[in-house]
Amino acid sequence: MTAKTPAEIRAYRAENPKMRERDIAANLGVSEAALVAAECGISVIRIDANPNRLLERAPELGEVMALSRNESAVHEKIGVYENIQIGEKTSLTLGENIDLRIFNWVWAHAFAVTKTDGETVRRSLQYFDKSGEAVHKVHLRPASNLEAYEKIVADFRLEDQSQEFVAEAFTKLASGRKEGFDVDELRSSWSKMTDTHEFFGMLKKLDIDRQAAVQHVGNDFAWQLADGAAEEFFRKAAETQINLMCFVANRGIVQIHTGPVSNIQPMGPWVNVMDPTFHLHLRADHIAEAWAVRKPTKDGHVTSVEAYDKNGEMIIQFFGKRKEGNVEMAEWRSLVEGLAVRTAVAA
Repeated sequence: MTAKTPAEIRAYRAENPKMRERDIAANLGVSEAALVAAECGISVIRIDANPNRLLERAPELGEVMALSRNESAVHEKIGVYENIQIGEKTSLTLGENIDLRIFNWVWAHAFAVTKTDGETVRRSLQYFDKSGEAVHKVHLRPASNLEAYEKIVADFRLEDQSQEFVAEAFTKLASGRKEGFDVDELRSSWSKMTDTHEFFGMLKKLDIDRQAAVQHVGNDFAWQLADGAAEEFFRKAAETQINLMCFVANRGIVQIHTGPVSNIQPMGPWVNVMDPTFHLHLRADHIAEAWAVRKPTKDGHVTSVEAYDKNGEMIIQFFGKRKEGNVEMAEWRSLVEGLAVRTAVAA
């Protein structure tokens, strides 16, 4: 497919006003950032992409909607940016509603976007990696401080307001072996964990892919859930009103919801959570495998639910709400252990 000019991108968008931006980008063979950049000077302004500058100023906006997504899940939280910890490589927000883990080096491009639909004006700050994939978006709400937003945009505005966007390839980090490793060594290392944060170090040391580790460690530590596990999980979580933690990540951020879920609305391939301060949109048909996973800690084992796509990438992950030093909730453990298990398919 030949490269599209900004004018061609704008023309296609005008012809398809109801189409989702990611679908437009896919149809045109361009990145989502190229789609946004094509509107520079019209309804878009290029701004500084440094996430720490955003975090320093975001509290001024008041209530906003923070959105992070990957190919299969969209995670939206309504709240304020607060309890911010700025670091050189990694920064955090630990707010009651907006809870983020930010990998600073990934954020490469940013835009202030204004969309007008009739009398409705929607404003947002949108951040992308160097390949043009969306990392994080901050959407204003009726209660947001518009004056603060306009000041931030003016302060962050770049001299370069080009409508062209040149994507750079993002080299995928090696994730470890999918086969050919010592399962006994994996099980031994897994059983000796005392903190869930040791998991990544264990995989790196053993040079094992995450999904492969889950698949091979044995069903005392991980067991595969039945097809349709996502729908069953959300139904039971809503029925019990259990306090859970929902993680959605891309290469530049992890966004977390902590609390119950209530309003579950399936629609076609999507499973949607539409609660007052938390919206989740999950493509259940993208889930190739779902697993319940146990990791040992000094406080007893911790249980998670993990969903992977056909490429072995993590789509979404759930834990029960737990403070370090406390035992995992029995209700959470019971919910996960009660989910239907995938039965072996005869050859």
